[in-house]
Amino acid sequence: MTSVLYDVPGPAARRRSRVWSAVGAVVVVGLVAAALARLASQGALAPEAWSPLADPDVWTFLLEGLLATLRAAALAAVLAAALGFVLAVLRRSSLSPVRWLAAAVVEVFRGLPVVLLMFLGVIALGLSIFQGVVFGLVVYNAAVIAEVLRAGIAGLPRGQGEAAEAIGMSRFQVLSVVLLPQAVRTMLPTLVSQFVVLLKDTSLGYIVGYAELLRHSRLMAEFFGSDARLPMFVVAAALYITVNFLLGRLAVHLERRGSSTGASGRSLRRRLLGGTSTAGAGAAGAER
Repeated sequence: MTSVLYDVPGPAARRRSRVWSAVGAVVVVGLVAAALARLASQGALAPEAWSPLADPDVWTFLLEGLLATLRAAALAAVLAAALGFVLAVLRRSSLSPVRWLAAAVVEVFRGLPVVLLMFLGVIALGLSIFQGVVFGLVVYNAAVIAEVLRAGIAGLPRGQGEAAEAIGMSRFQVLSVVLLPQAVRTMLPTLVSQFVVLLKDTSLGYIVGYAELLRHSRLMAEFFGSDARLPMFVVAAALYITVNFLLGRLAVHLERRGSSTGASGRSLRRRLLGGTSTAGAGAAGAER
């Protein structure tokens, strides 16, 4: 028996798959047990090491770091999306110098480390630490988003743009009304992944002195001693995972909502066209 994309495994293949899955599970459990045993021998799992988490002030301090992370990430995400949209449009310009300049900007800033761009904003441009962090995140992620949108547009059928131009739409209208909305919907998983990367890259802000979640966790670990290092970083990791999970769920919701909206719009167009055809056929029959 075969599937469209692959051969359905037979009894022997399924048996081997179960065996290797069991072996992999045993290896993973063994590694986790070994790691926990090592941490226990170092006292990292002792109740005293986790006791600072019972202090409400610790959670308040960590949540302040999380809010600082979200504030920088949210502002950078909005600005990066807007700038990435502009760069994607400029890369489709009919003027060659504009296309080359936009391509050069994208290639240069996409190839620079985010932390270097943060230092550039703080030291060279004289921005505040918060502004420098946002500047680095915006410039780098805008270049990446522009490339993502360009790839999404390139993957669309060329006939759509040609049809839009044939009915009199300008080049900018073709991009903003026809091509870019479809590219965003197609590349939404990639865009969400990039926004997750942007959120995690805010942790680089501690290098330039920005008090975000990771810096707050390190300060708490230094305050309570080396034994509290693991609990603080576990909490920070849990907060990062929770925020990224919620961001992923939001993207899934938006994708489903966009798909249902598009499907309802197509259904309405079909009904209208069907009604028009039926009316036209009735009128033709009456004339005959």
